[in-house]
Amino acid sequence: MPGIGPKTAQRLALHIIKRPEEEVQALARALLEAKKQVGLCQVCFHLSAEPVCEICRNPQRDRETICVVSDSRDVIALEKTREYRGLYHVLGGVISPMDGIGPEQLTVQPLVRRVSQQKFKEVIIAVNPSVEGETTTLYLGQLLKPFTRVTRIAFGLPVGGDLEYADEVTLARALEGRRELD
Repeated sequence: MPGIGPKTAQRLALHIIKRPEEEVQALARALLEAKKQVGLCQVCFHLSAEPVCEICRNPQRDRETICVVSDSRDVIALEKTREYRGLYHVLGGVISPMDGIGPEQLTVQPLVRRVSQQKFKEVIIAVNPSVEGETTTLYLGQLLKPFTRVTRIAFGLPVGGDLEYADEVTLARALEGRRELD
């Protein structure tokens, strides 16, 4: 499983083996039930146990702004900040020709349809600043600019980071994403 190394996997396996059979069966049932119940929102493609996720159903959300992310983990990370109050669209990955992933493997067409049919004031593209992320950002920008304002999140130095240890690309992005002091 992603994020679990060999030592942790071994500890988990040994722990499960030591547990009573009823507990192991309950865990297995819970995993199967989660797999059956959790799907994708029909609107934004975020994980949801309902046909339309809680964020899309929430009337308190800003319905004029949509943030495009590569997967549901990004939605969860952005929601933790409690700063963004708009809607989302989950692409399901990024364009990566080396991995055989083109726009047709992602939810690009539903995004274009959604943006062209609704009155969004802004589309914020929030994908990782990798080569694939940049490709995806440029591609989406070209498709969506005819319908609304398209922006991307700023990239730069982490809080607590030192300028002398930052690479040139990170420093360049930090300069590009600068803003006026309040």
